[in-house]
Amino acid sequence: MKSVLPAARTVIGLAADGTPITALVGDDATGYATHRLRVLLIGTSEQHLARIFDWFHSAASGLARFTLTVVRDPVPAASYPPQGEAYAAAPEAHCLWRWTGIHAPDVVLIEGTATRPDDLGSQLGRVAAAGVGIIPVIRLARLSEATLAAALNGWQGGPSPARLEMWRRLARTPGEIAGQLSARYANRLDEAVYIPAMALVGRLRLGETAAVEAIVAPYLDGRKQALAGLTSSHFGGHLLFAELAAITGKTAYLDLARAAADLAFDEHGRAREAMPLHDEMSDSLFLVCPLLAQVGALTGNGDYVAMCGRHMRFIRQRTWRDDGLYRHSPLNDAAWGRGNGFAALGLAWSLDHLPAGDQVRTEALDAFRAHMKALLAHQDTAGMWHQVIDVPGSYRELSATCMIAAALARGLRNGWLPAAPYGAALARAWYAIRSRISGAGELVDVCAGTGKQDSLRAYLARPALLGMDPRGGAMALLIATELMADGRHCRTGQPPVVRGSA
Repeated sequence: MKSVLPAARTVIGLAADGTPITALVGDDATGYATHRLRVLLIGTSEQHLARIFDWFHSAASGLARFTLTVVRDPVPAASYPPQGEAYAAAPEAHCLWRWTGIHAPDVVLIEGTATRPDDLGSQLGRVAAAGVGIIPVIRLARLSEATLAAALNGWQGGPSPARLEMWRRLARTPGEIAGQLSARYANRLDEAVYIPAMALVGRLRLGETAAVEAIVAPYLDGRKQALAGLTSSHFGGHLLFAELAAITGKTAYLDLARAAADLAFDEHGRAREAMPLHDEMSDSLFLVCPLLAQVGALTGNGDYVAMCGRHMRFIRQRTWRDDGLYRHSPLNDAAWGRGNGFAALGLAWSLDHLPAGDQVRTEALDAFRAHMKALLAHQDTAGMWHQVIDVPGSYRELSATCMIAAALARGLRNGWLPAAPYGAALARAWYAIRSRISGAGELVDVCAGTGKQDSLRAYLARPALLGMDPRGGAMALLIATELMADGRHCRTGQPPVVRGSA
């Protein structure tokens, strides 16, 4: 689909055979703030849609009060809302349904008049696509310049419920979003593992220390064992105890964090090759390195700092790629989105606690900067990073974007990254993130739990969750509180104030 006019040809998904699904997004149609009415045209021929798109943007159309985005319907016979796991089952239908909801047009024009109760045109006006809002539909018996102009000139509608919902989402401050997410996700710690622990770290940043202490009390009085059923996720979970130790000064919390960190050493106190249970995955840069760095800072014991560096080198040797991204594991080269989020946030969190002048800190800072530079090249026009970082047609994945954005915020706040170009990247990411979080804490496209996979195809087929999800909620809460920590309103996603370079 080609156009000589200013437009973004955007890959919005992958068909079942792996071919890209594309849309042409016109001028002033990439954001929600425009005063013009947003039109989405869904047709059957890419060439015809491209011609209509070009004509629409000419003076001859007389349609300057509208913006236009066009996309070819990849599967006209699909049923909506699509069933099965996105995007493994009915990938084209899931793509068009969720992307349309997030695009939030004021009206959708669909070529053709044949209808079914479960077709796209019938359902958009009844069901909130991607949980955003309903959208009016106009059907065109025949698509031409004349029929398009007649339909739009005769339409008396205004902003759609979907677009109004987007305005509400984007108007929220980081603090407002953090409060909404905390209410849904930061209320329990059934196991001391990273997902609920990260949500509670977010609640700590909201100043609710007493409430969090009440939740973790069973781990202090012996009713629950923090390391019971040990998995790698427990190491990340124990960051909560390290945070509590730093905030409250209570040695009981430090003892819990230290018990997990001590598993990096054998029974004689010698450093292991790496922390156990790493499974050679990039996840471990987040689950392990920050815990060792923070316990080292809290105790003043350099053995933990040295072990942080040892583990970091071990994992990076197996997962770092020559292009600066991270493969998830040595099984294949796929740069899984959240796997890179783990690396970015893990390095940033560690840097907060590694001592100035230490060689481990120098290595971590170099690795962090190289990684952020590589990630910057793969941020898409919407501000998102994808399920597989360097596969544009893979779905825009929320948890990875939140984690990378949180790492960006820390990097900017501490002067590890320059304001240009990273401040603008953070602003774009925050804009996209808050458009994908409802007031009830429902989320769009969070990858399900994922162990090491044996192929790129396996990562592309991992389910993209829609609605409530503790993992995505915890990471969204982290980026919201990171932006609060910058002391800015961040209502429009402006980059944080930065200090001199480190």
